[in-house]
Amino acid sequence: MTRLFKLTPDSMNNSNSTYAVIMAGGIGSRFWPMSRDTQPKQFLDILGTGKSLIQMTFDRLNRLVPAENILVVTNERYRGLVGEHLSQIPAANILCEPFMRNTAPCIAYANHWVAAKAGKLANEANIIVAPADHLILDETSFIDIVNLGIQHTTSTQNLVTLGIRPSRPDTGYGYIQFEDATDSADDKIRSVKTFTEKPQLDLAEQFLASGDFYWNSGIFIWSLENITRAFEKHLPEMQQLFLEYDGAFNTPEEKAAIAAIYADCENISIDYGLMEKAPNVSVVLSDFGWSDLGTWGSLHEKLQLDTAGNGTSGVELIAFDSKENVVVSNARGAGQKKLVALRGLDNYIVVDTEDALLVCPKSEEQWIKQLVTSMKTKKG
Repeated sequence: MTRLFKLTPDSMNNSNSTYAVIMAGGIGSRFWPMSRDTQPKQFLDILGTGKSLIQMTFDRLNRLVPAENILVVTNERYRGLVGEHLSQIPAANILCEPFMRNTAPCIAYANHWVAAKAGKLANEANIIVAPADHLILDETSFIDIVNLGIQHTTSTQNLVTLGIRPSRPDTGYGYIQFEDATDSADDKIRSVKTFTEKPQLDLAEQFLASGDFYWNSGIFIWSLENITRAFEKHLPEMQQLFLEYDGAFNTPEEKAAIAAIYADCENISIDYGLMEKAPNVSVVLSDFGWSDLGTWGSLHEKLQLDTAGNGTSGVELIAFDSKENVVVSNARGAGQKKLVALRGLDNYIVVDTEDALLVCPKSEEQWIKQLVTSMKTKKG
C-alpha cells in the first residue's frame, strides 16, 4: 500500500500542520564521565544553564510547533527520563525504539506515527527533524531559517537540510557541497551537489577554502508526502516493513509492531540511506551559533571563558600558568560549584563527577570513546 500526501495552499505555514521530531536515542559516549548509559548527554545540563539539552531543544522547537505536535523518538529505557524532562508533551508522543537502529528507522517511525495522528489532515503535514543534544545560540535566526525551509518544502518537492557555515576545517563533521545560486532562487537556498562524511584534514581544508561547502547539521525539514516518496524510492524494504504494520501506529498495538519492525530493520543513517541518493535535496545556508556538542573540545568555546581561555561549568577555577582548558564538574550538585586549582596545564579536558575523574589532552579526545568501549568490555 502506498500512502501519498499532497500539500494544499491553505496548509502552508500553518503551525498546526507542522510537526517536530526530536531524536533522543543516543548515548553520547564522547561526553563520558558525565554522559552514561543511564543518563545520556541529552538529559544533562552540560552548560550550567539550568536546563538539559533536550529541554533547550524542545523550547526552541515549541516556538515553531505546538507541544502536542512535538514527538520524541528515544530508546525504551529512556521513556521515563523524557517524561521527566518534557512534561509538556503527551505521553503518547514519546516513541520508544526497542534498540538502536540509527536515524533512518527512527525517522521512518516518526513519519508513520505522524501520518496516523494527522489522519485526514496528513496531506498538510510538514516535519522538522532535530537531534536532542545540539546547541543553538541564536534562536531567532534559527526560527527564521526553519520558516524559510518550511516555505521551500511547501512550494517544491524538495527535501531540506540545514547547512552551517564552517568556522574551521573540522574533520568530525559531514560536509555539504552546494550549487551556485540562480536568479530565481532565494540566495540562502541552494541545490545540493555532494555529501562528504568526515573528511581527512587536507580535504577539509580544501572544502573550507573553496567556499561552496557547509557543515551538515543533521537538522531536516520536509513534507510528509515528499519524505514518504523518498523512502519508497531509496529505502523500499524499510518502507514496506513499516507499511505492514501501518494500522498499529498511535494505538495500543504500536509497541509490539515496532518490536517486530526493528527486529528486521536495516541499521542505517538517513544520510547514507536516503539523502545522499535523492536528487531533490536543498540546503539552507545557515549561521545561528550551532554546535553538535559531539566532544568536550567542541564545548570549549561555548563555556564561560576566563582571560586565559579556560572554559568552565560547575566549578570555581583557580588557574596558574594554565590556558585553553575545559574544566567541568557536577560533583557538587545543581547550582553548586566545586573549587578546582590548576597549575601548568594547557589544552586539557578535566571532568569531575561523583564517581569518576577524566583528565585528557584535548588533542586526544577521540580516545574517550575508545575508553568507554574498553570499560564496557572489562567492567560491564
